[in-house]
Amino acid sequence: MTQLVKTQAEPRSAKVLYTARTHTSGGRENGTARSSDGHLDIRLSSPGTGGVGTNPEQLFAAGWSACFEGAMGIAARKMRVTIPEDMAIDAEVSLNLDGPDYFLTAALNISLPGLEREVAQALADAAHQTCPYSKAIRNNVDVTINVI
Repeated sequence: MTQLVKTQAEPRSAKVLYTARTHTSGGRENGTARSSDGHLDIRLSSPGTGGVGTNPEQLFAAGWSACFEGAMGIAARKMRVTIPEDMAIDAEVSLNLDGPDYFLTAALNISLPGLEREVAQALADAAHQTCPYSKAIRNNVDVTINVI
């Protein structure tokens, strides 16, 4: 078994807060995925094929937007700002093809009704710096963050 490990310039001593474990078989064409705790049990299918399952791009969009909303909550507490109850994030994750190369592009459209635009933008900027998903794709995926 090959294990790929990313090395960092400086070692980090981090406390593991949670580890998600899934088992996937069949891939995006006609696969299934389930989590070790049984909370996730889904079918997979490619977009545009008429399949009944979801796909990796939808799963990433849902995970990223949920994580980003949590990061916005942390930023709001630090800034002593109340996030509106009807806050919403619409995420877009696009699978692209350029010649033989597949790659992702992504956007978050963040709605914070009732907040001044400058405050909303500051929250979004702070969240983008701290959200683990945003950090994971930084300098690897073209990302647009829109406060709408």
